[in-house]
Amino acid sequence: MSHNETTSSQEMALAHVLADAAGEVLRARFRKPLNLERKGDSSPVTEADRAAESAMAALIRARFPDHGIFGEEHARENAESRWQWVLDPIDGTRAFLAGYPTFTTLIALCLDGAPVLGVIDQPFLRERWTAEAGGVTLLNGERVRAQARRLEDAVLATTSSDYFTPAQAAAYAKLRARCASAIAGGDAYASAMLASGCVGAVVDAALKPYDYCALVPIVEGAGGVITDWRGKPLTLDSDGSLAAACCPEAHRAMLAELGKQ
Repeated sequence: MSHNETTSSQEMALAHVLADAAGEVLRARFRKPLNLERKGDSSPVTEADRAAESAMAALIRARFPDHGIFGEEHARENAESRWQWVLDPIDGTRAFLAGYPTFTTLIALCLDGAPVLGVIDQPFLRERWTAEAGGVTLLNGERVRAQARRLEDAVLATTSSDYFTPAQAAAYAKLRARCASAIAGGDAYASAMLASGCVGAVVDAALKPYDYCALVPIVEGAGGVITDWRGKPLTLDSDGSLAAACCPEAHRAMLAELGKQ
């Protein structure tokens, strides 16, 4: 298949199919007894993670056999391809295990390392955010927008301060002091809430590409700004830090605080 240097309706159509397939797997297992294992870094993993990722990978292989697949649970495939599908079957496994409906399935398509398509899917609540680079963000087909706020009026979200180095924790504390309030534990759902105008800023660290690539088109398509802590664009090669805000002004204020480490 020949490509222009952008995505087409075919890729987004497949992304919806992937989210549907993962959602079926996860809804059948959510709030049910599960066998919990520990990965090498002690993070929890379930059979649901693997089954959802396997379902998505099989669909990608069938539709775009030359594309790469970079998932959390399985070995990379076609790593040399310019087109890379980046998959996190359950972002927020701890929430999934606890029965909290804030876990999501993350689907991204990267071209030459840059995210050009993103999906954040919450299968239990049946909420699906979608965006392509340069386009607008949709929630179940309806446009959503980040709500421009000063940092002092924003809700700040982070997955957990446990992931910060001491220097990062100190910078986060300064940022937290600037914001109106803070909430933890949202994982990628926090960025979806930023795109929908609820959360004003999101900060995280120690992320993997499958944790953040899908967020980039979603946040940007809603009018927000998302980079690493130094203000650099997020790509497959980023350092794992994330700073997202509802508008450019709030993002500049965020980076000023995060730089104090």
